[in-house]
Amino acid sequence: MSEDEFRAAMSRLAAGVVLVTAHEAALDPDGPRGEDVGMTATSFMSVSLDPPLVLVSLREGSRMDDLLAEQPRWAVSVLSDHQHTVAARFAMRNRVSDRLLFDSVPHTRGEATGAPLLDGALATLECHTEQRVTAGDHTLVIGRVLTATLPGPDTSPLTYFRGRYRQLSQ
Repeated sequence: MSEDEFRAAMSRLAAGVVLVTAHEAALDPDGPRGEDVGMTATSFMSVSLDPPLVLVSLREGSRMDDLLAEQPRWAVSVLSDHQHTVAARFAMRNRVSDRLLFDSVPHTRGEATGAPLLDGALATLECHTEQRVTAGDHTLVIGRVLTATLPGPDTSPLTYFRGRYRQLSQ
């Protein structure tokens, strides 16, 4: 089977869309500072209720993979159907900096992680990495959920199907 055949088959599986975020802390002589990092993911799922665990699949060697290998706190915003531009913005590969990406995206900072949590998301989760598993060209990151909130209106989720962001028809 070719990579293209596999990709085509998997594109037929509809997936929810999330924004995974973390705060990359740095120290300078004037005090703590850092940069917020974010990436769109469709490979995200619940793993366990007791304890509450989730899993996200990260491209090996990506900035988020490298960051979460160094520090264990991160967050997830489950995107609603009106947040497709946010999903597209954070799906870009090979960005030099995420600093400007967060400037026009309304968010609050998570108390448990310091990571950005998107305003208007269907749900937000703050997590602590429990385990990292290498799987082919990806790293599966299993996180214990520290907090879960429902900050946004009860609207439809943003989904990804056949290579495009979609809205569920009711």
